[in-house]
Amino acid sequence: MSTPAVRAPGMREIVAHLAPLDRALCSSGYDRAIDYLCGLLPFDILEFDPADEHNGWVVPPHWDVVTARIEHQGRLVYDGTWHPLGVIALSAPVQARVTREELREHLHFDHRFPDALPFHYRQQFRSWERDWGFCVTRQLYDSLPPGDYEVTIETREAARPLRMLELRLPGERPETIAVCANLDHAGVANDGVSGVAVGVEVFRRLASRRRRFSYALVLCQGIIGSEYYLARGADRRAPVFEALCLWMLGSATPLALQGSLDHRSNVERALADTLDADGIEYRQGGFEEIIVNDEYVWEAHGIPAPSLSRFPYPEYHSSRDSIDIISERSLAEAADVVDRAFTRLEATPLVRRQFAGTVCLSSPRYDLYLDLGQAALGDSSDDARRAWRRLMDYLPSLERPVTVAWLAARFGLPEAPVEQYLRRWQEKGLLSLD
Repeated sequence: MSTPAVRAPGMREIVAHLAPLDRALCSSGYDRAIDYLCGLLPFDILEFDPADEHNGWVVPPHWDVVTARIEHQGRLVYDGTWHPLGVIALSAPVQARVTREELREHLHFDHRFPDALPFHYRQQFRSWERDWGFCVTRQLYDSLPPGDYEVTIETREAARPLRMLELRLPGERPETIAVCANLDHAGVANDGVSGVAVGVEVFRRLASRRRRFSYALVLCQGIIGSEYYLARGADRRAPVFEALCLWMLGSATPLALQGSLDHRSNVERALADTLDADGIEYRQGGFEEIIVNDEYVWEAHGIPAPSLSRFPYPEYHSSRDSIDIISERSLAEAADVVDRAFTRLEATPLVRRQFAGTVCLSSPRYDLYLDLGQAALGDSSDDARRAWRRLMDYLPSLERPVTVAWLAARFGLPEAPVEQYLRRWQEKGLLSLD
């Protein structure tokens, strides 16, 4: 008797499993998330030495909360372990008797919602300067009676590696498109692991079909994870052609496409064309006009990095960011858009420059000049003719491979005649299209 196939969990199911975990940058909850995802796809686990300081970045200690209590006159007022956000990230341990006023200096509440906890994350990036503290509701903060309080935060800490996941899918070409999503952000659903779930689904689909490009799925800690991944892995970084960052894709808010620095990404062009062709509502903005996250890290390493998100959404950085706000429809829409964009990207040739300097296009050797006429001689020069001139002038400065679709969109020209024209350049040995 054959063993029945195990059903792969859906995207919302993945989010529901990961969201409640206490996924501080280095923690047991984060390790459990890694173990779970390795059961879904054949990831490689990357580890970075805890003693490796890089450009001022340091790997924070592996940190778990054991006990976190606030007591008043022998009565438990607050148990910080009830939610992963109940203790500030990387809180220092404490055992003390404090006044209400002193206690309040260590309590953090969400100024937007009276019944929600805020996400207090800053100490994860300042592990050399740590205080103790709790995240509580505004309701609890306001209700504390005068008097002294017994405060206990017990933690378990150790020096352990910074860990992240990578899945490589080789294609016919070495140029690699990296997809990045954040696996940290303890206790929340949309911010981080919704992008993880969409990335997993897209790579399930990619793994089952022929691929022209190669692909890498990178699931890591926000900012610091991307920096260590790129800075401490020249062999990993070298083939990466472009990146796509996936953030916060499960909420019932419109999609937002944020462009790469200088809009030089073929991926963002494919995403925009897909969204437009499918008639999907979305917002579009330039680099860091919608959200500021790992994109700037990838760009700092010379890799164009647009992002797809549903930011902003009301529950951001609060305990209200739970599985309750995650829509299977929103996740499916995002996965379909990315999948179709990659299909579109693979269908258009990649253009590479094969010469240096400029070329006399009117030379009989090349015969590539498109005569646009001269206004002084009575010739008209409409927008289309000017666009072709700009294309001709742009090709000698083409520094990195771009798709035909990207070039056509940049100059507002139809894709088919642009490809026909570029094929003439290829016949002269000036460009390659593959």
